[in-house]
Amino acid sequence: MSALPVVLTAVVLVAMSISGTAVALPSIGKELDASGSPLNWVVAGYNLAFAAMTLVAGSTADRIGRRRVFVVSAVTFAIGFLGTALSPSILVADVARIVSGAGGAGLMAAGGALLASSYDGPARNRAFALMGTVAGVGIAIGPSLSGLLITATGWRGSFVVFACLGLLVAVGATRLQESRTLGGSADWLGSLLFVLALSVLMYGVLEAPGLGWGHPRVLVALVVGLVALVAFAAVQRRSASPVLAPSLTANRGFLGWSLATLTTSIGFLGVLVFLPTYLQVASGLSPAVAGVAMLLLTTPVLVMPLTAVSLVNRGVSPRLLILAALALVAGGNLWMVVLRPDHTVAVIAVPLLLIGIGMGMSFGITDGQAMSLVPPDAVGMAAGFLNTLRGAAEALVIAGFSASLLGFLSTKLGTGRAAAVSSGHLSDQPAFELQAFTWSWQLTQVGVSALCLILSAVVAILILRGSVTAARR
Repeated sequence: MSALPVVLTAVVLVAMSISGTAVALPSIGKELDASGSPLNWVVAGYNLAFAAMTLVAGSTADRIGRRRVFVVSAVTFAIGFLGTALSPSILVADVARIVSGAGGAGLMAAGGALLASSYDGPARNRAFALMGTVAGVGIAIGPSLSGLLITATGWRGSFVVFACLGLLVAVGATRLQESRTLGGSADWLGSLLFVLALSVLMYGVLEAPGLGWGHPRVLVALVVGLVALVAFAAVQRRSASPVLAPSLTANRGFLGWSLATLTTSIGFLGVLVFLPTYLQVASGLSPAVAGVAMLLLTTPVLVMPLTAVSLVNRGVSPRLLILAALALVAGGNLWMVVLRPDHTVAVIAVPLLLIGIGMGMSFGITDGQAMSLVPPDAVGMAAGFLNTLRGAAEALVIAGFSASLLGFLSTKLGTGRAAAVSSGHLSDQPAFELQAFTWSWQLTQVGVSALCLILSAVVAILILRGSVTAARR
């Protein structure tokens, strides 16, 4: 059985679970009486686990079997979604989402490794372009489908549907051919240090907006995370079978393409996760209508991956395309400062399209270009690294975006009201709160666009210098 249909089904499912959950946040918060950090962990916990486990899952898949890791990950993904659907409290929901994130990490890492080991040359480019396309499909239909499911069955019913689909993917994957890299032992110490470092660092960043950067819990998490990260780097230099080979991160071209996908994720995810709440609060849209409005952002991610790879196959420089994509994402985020409560969807339609087009172009070419620069025995590790960056970006964007909104809102409304407003709960006199909410959004978008611009410059240097170095060799 071909790996492509099963892997693509898993990819679209993971993408839908990322983009669609944001639409459910107001409903989850209302039923479970949650707001602020505990509610944001429904999304952030998933992304934290996704980021922390993807690299380990990819390296493990290379060693013990890519199909095996894929099947176990699909089951884990389904169990997490079922646990979320049955959650009696926000704490249980957050824990279940972490389980789902770990499963999603394995699906993406092992799935990418299965494609890389099954295809080569132009066929590999097309496979990864299709992977980007179906990821775009998932992101595009995620908010709309989730909104419709929530309207029809409640937020719990929508999570049950995802659990059932995860189990179907696991069953289908049992028929795939196994592949692995022969030799090598498990780097348990490296795996433990990496998961510990990324988990506690992200925990500190995610909790800092609510607790304060000087809070002992936040400071301890950041210090422990940095120490574990330094220890991880030292262990990798000495390990016979490293989780992350130093030669991989020393490859300028691969690192440049990896940072490109990180940059587009930063510019895309904040709007994807937080805009549905703003649309429901400021414009009074239902979850279903808010999900449909998000098609302006997500539809380009559906159509652009295959367009971009088609241009590459016709001779257009992939470096030129990715730089154009980065410019669109940075410019679209800056344009989002026009956001306002009146006629919201109309005034932000163009910047949403620009961000979506840039993200879709990135989806179509970054993975294929990056994977072409690594040896065949490291494809799982490389796929894990790419998706780790994406997952880390998602978690950090959520944390940073939330911190920025809360910080600016707090200067206008105070800490208590800021948390409530950012979660979609307005008082009986909402005019001033809406004005403050919009103002905080505008300033946050300026910061996001500046960060994307800086990272884009770094990407340009790495990719262009990397190509010159490769040509000289």
